[in-house]
Amino acid sequence: MTTKSYCTLFVIGLLFVSCEEAFLGSDVANNPEQNFELLWDDLDQHYSLFTVRNLNWDSIYQVYRPQVTAQTTNKELFRIMADMIEYLDDSHTWIRTTDWSLYHSSGYTENAKAHGEFSELLVRDFYLEYATYPDSNQALYYGKIMDKDIGYIYLADMKRGANGAVIDAILENIGHYQAIIFDIRNNGGGSTTLPQRIAGAFADERRLVFTHQTRNGPGHDDFEEAAQLYAEPLGSQNYSKPVIVLANRATISASEQFVLYMRASPNVTLLGDTTAGDFGYRSNYRFLPNGWIYAYSIGRVLLPDGSSLDGVGHIPDIYARNTPEGVYHEYKDGVLETAIEHLSQEYGIE
Repeated sequence: MTTKSYCTLFVIGLLFVSCEEAFLGSDVANNPEQNFELLWDDLDQHYSLFTVRNLNWDSIYQVYRPQVTAQTTNKELFRIMADMIEYLDDSHTWIRTTDWSLYHSSGYTENAKAHGEFSELLVRDFYLEYATYPDSNQALYYGKIMDKDIGYIYLADMKRGANGAVIDAILENIGHYQAIIFDIRNNGGGSTTLPQRIAGAFADERRLVFTHQTRNGPGHDDFEEAAQLYAEPLGSQNYSKPVIVLANRATISASEQFVLYMRASPNVTLLGDTTAGDFGYRSNYRFLPNGWIYAYSIGRVLLPDGSSLDGVGHIPDIYARNTPEGVYHEYKDGVLETAIEHLSQEYGIE
């Protein structure tokens, strides 16, 4: 049986993230070489970002396939596979053992550093006059910058199932402030509909912001028809005064789509560090004969001009970055202070 035939048993179509799982046929061989072939070939047939990231997947096969033999141990095989997917530099692509004893997320090393450069507790306790949680979702709260006419919203993730209409209630309470700082640092993503709904409260008109396509064929450029996504006024509130969005390297995936929606409005400034550059949609869980689980990007996000920010990320209008020492020893959020200073200098907001 050829590798392609094995993959016919192995691949149960392309799906977005769901509770469904892809299972292997019982006759698929379980040995190091076959596990490697299946992983490489599945990515070759279905991974979506080879072209936009300018990746040569065949050359990667030539590098890593000779390293795998019938005698390769599980630890050695995992290292080889991890090194192979690291080439993609895409945190939507990861692999792990069944018991989680080994795990590797491609391109996540730099993203992880950002988690030590931000503390939402520091912001809440040292920079806000008050913090209000509008519902049981502890990932979202709002308040007011201490001694400033500036509102503040913190959103930790784009939680699936969250009600985006909560932004209307928030703006009813803080929409009278002369500016708002919307903080999505360390936001790892989640729902792809929540960003559009929340950003709709800040949109001034309908604008095309990006298209999305899912890969649907064996060619690296085989994609279904593009879906068009728009920023547009939504809900009962519309905030048109200055907004600063705070982002960092751990702003990933759906939160990067949120930035796309927000930046479509002329009153929005992006401040902080370059985001992760992982915009795509992730596959459902995949399984190798040895039980290892993995996933990868199956969609591509393109700007209206056809370009892509995948592998690049959002470049901030104003660059600012904290240090762990400043955050955890000096109790100082220099990024937030830069935003406050910018609002003062640019708009006279105090």
